[in-house]
Amino acid sequence: AGGSTREPTRATVDRVRELTGRPVAQHLTCVGASREEIDAQARELWSAGVRKLVALRGDPPSGERYAPRHDGYAFAVDLVAGLRRIADFDIAVAAYPETHPEAKSAEADVDNLKRKLDAGATSAITQYAFDTDGVLRFVDRARAAGITAPIIPGIMPVSHFGKLKRFSDACGAVIPRWLAETFDGLDDEPETRDMVAAVVAAEQCRRLADAGLTEFHIYTLNKAALSAAICRALGLTERAALGAAA
Repeated sequence: AGGSTREPTRATVDRVRELTGRPVAQHLTCVGASREEIDAQARELWSAGVRKLVALRGDPPSGERYAPRHDGYAFAVDLVAGLRRIADFDIAVAAYPETHPEAKSAEADVDNLKRKLDAGATSAITQYAFDTDGVLRFVDRARAAGITAPIIPGIMPVSHFGKLKRFSDACGAVIPRWLAETFDGLDDEPETRDMVAAVVAAEQCRRLADAGLTEFHIYTLNKAALSAAICRALGLTERAALGAAA
């Protein structure tokens, strides 16, 4: 998210597309590049057949406050508008059920999400949140504010609780007591931890699906087996996915 892996990310996107033939979403951030550099990359992506983008402000270096580049896109809403001028991308943006740490208020945060969608984004992917009721309340608030675009909940499998806690402290995600108690001591028992993590994540997906949210964004953190286990628990096998596509 800091823009330091821009070129390796592009190489990975190309490789996944070549190996699978599946649509792949390239992430673009405001940080780390000028408007001209981002625009050029967007044109290259479109020419290469990439149609899905995730447009983010991006994170400042650790310990620093975000400050826009003088020659860059200032915020995600500006990035979305710029990308929309280049081509008809399918653009996803970020949403925050527990409110962005830098937002003035929850209402201001929803207003900012609406501005990004009004600028040309087509969907929103949420920051992960373990309070499923809170995610559903956020969706209700977004709909009440006039947001009609798909809202895709972010699902975070607990691949290492200690690391999750540090990451959550940094991004403002709340870890409920029940989750801490469930994973207490399991970082020393990785096989058990992964089984419990798959069950917890799949159950959250089921509750959200029951409420009408049927698309999910799994934060894999390079743990392919755990993410695959969640999909399997939800009945999403490779064969089922191909059948649905047909």
